[in-house]
Parts: sequence; C-alpha cells; structure tokens
Amino acid sequence: MAASGDEAAAMESISKASVPPTDLNLTAEPEHKREAATNDATENQKAKRPSNNNDGGVETAEEATEPAEPDISELCRDMFDKMAVFLQGELTATCEDYKLLENMNKLTSLKYMEMKDISINISRNLQDLNQKYASLQPYLDQINQIEEQVTALEQAAYKLDTYSKKLEAKYRLLEQFARARLQTQ
Repeated sequence: MAASGDEAAAMESISKASVPPTDLNLTAEPEHKREAATNDATENQKAKRPSNNNDGGVETAEEATEPAEPDISELCRDMFDKMAVFLQGELTATCEDYKLLENMNKLTSLKYMEMKDISINISRNLQDLNQKYASLQPYLDQINQIEEQVTALEQAAYKLDTYSKKLEAKYRLLEQFARARLQTQ
C-alpha cells in the first residue's frame, strides 16, 4: 500500500527533520566538501537505524530518508548569521541603555552635589541669621517693654479722659444748680 500525496509529503518532511543539527556542517567549506560531509552523515544515520521493512511494498519514514539538500546548510548558515546580527543589535541596544543610565546617574550625582552645596550655604546663612537675632534680642525685649508701657499709658489716658468728662459733667450740673439757686433768691 503506497502513501497518498499528503502523507508522502509529511513523511518526507519527517525524514528531512530527523537529521540532528550536529551532523550539519556550518563552517565555510567549499561546496563539494559540504556535500560529501552531508552524504556521509546521512549514510551514518542510515547505518544507525534498524530496518523495519517487514512489508515489501510499504515505505516507512526511516527508509524514505534523503540526503540533506546543500541549500539547507546555506539556509541554516544564513539563519545563524541573521540571528547573530539580531543578537548583536539587542546587545548593542542594551549597552546603549546602560550607558544612558550611567549618564543619568552621573547627572543625578552632580545635581545632588549642587543641592548639597546649596543646603550648606542655606545652613550657614541660617546660623548667621540666628546669631544676628540673638544679638538683637535685648533690643527687641526693650521694644516689647516700651510697647507694654505705652499700652498702660494709653489705658491711663483713656481713664483720665473718662474721669475728666464725668468731672466736667458734674461741674456743669453744679453750675446750673448754683444759677438756679441764685435766681430763686
């Protein structure tokens, strides 16, 4: 019984995939040396496989193995070259990211140094201001005492003004009473 078209294609792809990648020679050798090495590897694979040919008319996947085509090696080499270029690009991008991060860290360090200098200057200025305030404290205390005295004097003036108004009102009342008495006499 022979395999149909789809089954034959599947068996052929299986037979081509059964060659381990270690048997492929990916070095830059001349074409005829690569073909000879590929044929030797395929023959070694055939020699390693037991024959299961119990039925004379049925082909199995192991019997249908064909030697690897020379352009598979080229395709593998091309794939590895492109993979190397891709990985090189990824590594370059990663290196660039690390360089950028390093530069950002350096700039941040410089900014922190500037901020440290500014905070030291602010601390010095604050100490100077505290010393000046301490030297002015006796004068500020005198000003507070004078303000308290002025407030007390102002209250005394208001009391005196109120008392003088009451006294003036009494004087007028007495004066009116004295006039009325004089007129009645």
